[in-house]
Amino acid sequence: MKSTSSPRGWELLLAMAGALAAMAGTTAAFVTHEDGWRYLVTAGCLAQFVGWTLHGRRLRGGAR
Repeated sequence: MKSTSSPRGWELLLAMAGALAAMAGTTAAFVTHEDGWRYLVTAGCLAQFVGWTLHGRRLRGGAR
């Protein structure tokens, strides 16, 4: 299997969904001034972290 420098599959889904969730949560927090949106921002950042970590693991040839 050839490694590429861009994420694919679940890695891409996690990274992009996380980015969208974090941006939406940040916007909602600024508009509504409610603290509850910080959980969406945190979840989005966590999803991005997991997506990019899985992508890096695949590039380094880690366990599949």
